Amino acid sequence: MPETPAENAPEPTEEDIFEQKAVRLAKRERLIAERESAAGGAYPVSVPVTHTIPQLRAQYGELEAGAETGDQASVAGRIVFSRNTGKLCFASLQSGDGSRIQAMISLANVGEESLQRWKDLVDLGDHVAVSGEIISSRRGELSIMVSAWEIAAKALLPLPNLHSELSEESRVRSRFLDLIVRDTARTTVKARATVNASLRATFAAHDFTEVETPMLQVQPGGASARPFITHSNAFDTDLYMRIAPELYLKRAVVGGIDRVFEINRNFRNEGADSTHSPEFAMLEAYQAYSDYNGIADLTQELIQNAAIAVAGSTTVTWADGTEFDLGGQWDRISMYPSLSEAAGIEITPDTTVEELIALATANGVEIPKQETHGKLVEELWEHFVKQHLTRPTFVMDFPVDTSPLVREHRSIAGVVEKWDLYVRGFELATGYSELVDPVIQRERFVEQAKLADRGDDEAMRIDEEFLRALEHGMPPTGGMGMGIDRLLMAITGLGIRETILFPLVK
Repeated sequence: MPETPAENAPEPTEEDIFEQKAVRLAKRERLIAERESAAGGAYPVSVPVTHTIPQLRAQYGELEAGAETGDQASVAGRIVFSRNTGKLCFASLQSGDGSRIQAMISLANVGEESLQRWKDLVDLGDHVAVSGEIISSRRGELSIMVSAWEIAAKALLPLPNLHSELSEESRVRSRFLDLIVRDTARTTVKARATVNASLRATFAAHDFTEVETPMLQVQPGGASARPFITHSNAFDTDLYMRIAPELYLKRAVVGGIDRVFEINRNFRNEGADSTHSPEFAMLEAYQAYSDYNGIADLTQELIQNAAIAVAGSTTVTWADGTEFDLGGQWDRISMYPSLSEAAGIEITPDTTVEELIALATANGVEIPKQETHGKLVEELWEHFVKQHLTRPTFVMDFPVDTSPLVREHRSIAGVVEKWDLYVRGFELATGYSELVDPVIQRERFVEQAKLADRGDDEAMRIDEEFLRALEHGMPPTGGMGMGIDRLLMAITGLGIRETILFPLVK
């Protein structure tokens, strides 16, 4: 009986899946029983492959309808369409990149026994290997006229309907199915690899060195975030999952690696939403004898080169069809003046906490748990200014008390030389003129410790080893950090759970 193509099949119920699995398990047993007399069985160690499906499509994709080449090939792929008739069976084989080729299994070419085995044993979702002549069907479809075939891997569960959109929850929970049935899932994986390759190429062009820093740390540092805690049996001590590589990368700069970067995994025990994930990929880079202006120039170049690598242009097309221009010179605005203009009241580093709380209350802005000047200013800025940013924008010059690792501004009192880069309405990257004075850095750590004592779970701790490194002398340095997942969001328009291949789900 002909099998329904995966493109048109209704979504199977749990009862259908149970029954199909039982039937497929029986076919598996038959294949295993035949193993002594027929090569392979249900899961052979190898199958003959001379070409990939993409190779054949590239070489023979322009054949005229009905053409015969006389050329032989052996290919393998997953069956995503199957139609069985009396003397001729058709199947579409799909490769990992989504490209397909048709297999034609005819009585005249394979014989009655082999044709019947195909009908009896092969299901949608199976991996099969076929050998035969490369032809074009009467309808102009690139095909293999099969002379021999064998199962490469027996699928025990059916494929979902290829024309029915998987829910987001199904996509992230069963990414392997998402990759089989959805082109966007596959292209996103490749886009991520392309972005990482582009980042590394840009850094190489600027003579940066890539390093690796510890993911398990005696104490967390380098960011204001709540860490995950684990325990080492070997050392009989609690350890912290890395929240940022910053303090180790700066040690490398102290040691003379003047241009250093790392693409790494970080872990923060905080909320998850459309732009945050507890586990995420991050890029950090530090350049000696640069500052936050120079590192902003580098960041813009990194992102624009990555966009060109993926999209062929700095104008990218998001998943919803919207075009977004990442080209040109990006705007740079200062936090305090932009907030003052948007709020209609002058706000400076000298504005009191009480005045800021009154402004926040009057405008329905949530007051942070720790009512510091800097946290209030940043909350107010997000309320009044962030939503109006349309182009990629560097927001410069942040409050001192929210930036404990940043150098004070060279000419503006009460702020530090820090920027945040906003793209598509979310923060994509942050950059500093790094604080390299060990005395001031200790003072900043002490202030952070006081916040921790008052219940701030995200406050930094005093890191004596890092301070000892600074005391050996760190040159003037510009540094930046950028989320790789968010960079993919900016280029593709997808949510963070779509840009991460296997996101954490409950």
